[in-house]
Amino acid sequence: MNWQQHITSDKAILGGKPIIKGTRLAVEHIQGRLADGWTNDMLLESFPTLKPEHIQAVHAWARTNNR
Repeated sequence: MNWQQHITSDKAILGGKPIIKGTRLAVEHIQGRLADGWTNDMLLESFPTLKPEHIQAVHAWARTNNR
């Protein structure tokens, strides 16, 4: 999974925090929901702009950036 296709950072959006491209959904927000026990289906239902590949990208981003 090439997370760069789905995640970006822009200082003008959420102070430069990594977000899902084309949204204001922060990667840390998605990670937080997952840590709280949310399922992928719950995320997709709650955030209509979110796609399954975005969730995969969040996991790939975490593997790359949390070493």
